[in-house]
Amino acid sequence: MTFPGNIFNSHSKADGDFFLGISRILGFKPRKLDIYKRAFLHRSANKKDKKGNPMNYERLEFLGDSMLGTIISKHLFKEVPAGDEGYLTKMRSKIVSRKHLNELGKDLGLLQYVESRIPKTHFGENIHGNVFEALVGAIYLDRGYSYCEKFINSRVIEPYVDIEQLEGQVISYKSLVIEWCQKQKKEFDFEVYEDSGNDPIKHFAVKLRIDGRMMAKARATSKKKAEEKASKRAYFALQEKIDK
Repeated sequence: MTFPGNIFNSHSKADGDFFLGISRILGFKPRKLDIYKRAFLHRSANKKDKKGNPMNYERLEFLGDSMLGTIISKHLFKEVPAGDEGYLTKMRSKIVSRKHLNELGKDLGLLQYVESRIPKTHFGENIHGNVFEALVGAIYLDRGYSYCEKFINSRVIEPYVDIEQLEGQVISYKSLVIEWCQKQKKEFDFEVYEDSGNDPIKHFAVKLRIDGRMMAKARATSKKKAEEKASKRAYFALQEKIDK
């Protein structure tokens, strides 16, 4: 594979390896390799451009998130002509959920290219999805909308988007339980408190009550995770009623 002459004045082995690896992931040759390198630059690297602006993947992540949402929306609009706005919004949310994007980032092995001063074992799960979105943003800046759409079609829509399967997929059990409680005019309460026990990492516990009755308890490393865990347990306890 030959290298585009306008990427760098001189190519180190690292640049060459990165170019080859990214080309395999993209399915085409990048023109501006520096944009893709920034898509994998963690803020802990503490790098700045010539004007003193911070250099990391976060701005590209913002752009990629918008591009991903637009292209997925276009696909759903075309493929589900009978879907109303609410349906299309829910389906898009399922496709671009943080869990799904993290899986995509893992499947593509994006973490290996991240430049950081933090050991990669210390990153949370969301780094995979964040970098995937940044990569989409880099594609848009380097090659434009059409290449961005082709990449998302080949890497997201064709292998992962099954409308019928997605219809039965739950994104948030907490949202599902709250929505059911509101429709049924039931009072609900998430009682959250710190419960680290003997764990070296801080944990939170949640008690979920519906109409004053204890429905589920759970604990996790964050309040959000604990609430979702308790909601999932409550959902399965009430599934027959909720699914009606």
